[in-house]
Amino acid sequence: MDRAALVAWRRAQAGRVVFTNGVFDLLHPGHVDVLRLARAEGDALVVGVNSDASVRRLGKGPERPIRPEVDRAYVLAGLESVDAVCVFDEDTPLALVTALVPDVIVKGGDYRPDTVVGADVVRAAGGRVVIVPLVPGQSTTRIVRQLSASPDAP
Repeated sequence: MDRAALVAWRRAQAGRVVFTNGVFDLLHPGHVDVLRLARAEGDALVVGVNSDASVRRLGKGPERPIRPEVDRAYVLAGLESVDAVCVFDEDTPLALVTALVPDVIVKGGDYRPDTVVGADVVRAAGGRVVIVPLVPGQSTTRIVRQLSASPDAP
């Protein structure tokens, strides 16, 4: 969904809209838990997905993203907990959060409320920032390292 369509969709929503964002390169149990807990905070969940270019700028490594943005967005859109997906090309989701103005913004436990991009926008509109715990040992970076160390790796 492009940003204009997302904003129109948002205006049509009657309940609380929740937003989270990330790369979501190789979907793992930690991602699923964050999405499930985020969805529980409201009536609809919007997920912002970093574009391929923004992932490369994040410095996650030369092999990232593993999956192209269209595939990552498609997989997320297929999850029961996700109501809308929007790919963003900026380094942060601030422009997307500012356009959407969700009622709740959710991030994983590797963030603090004061480090969540867009938290000030959400709070200024009367919304909340929620930090959900991470699932220990779950990260795409760790999965990539394990695969690279595998004797069967190319």
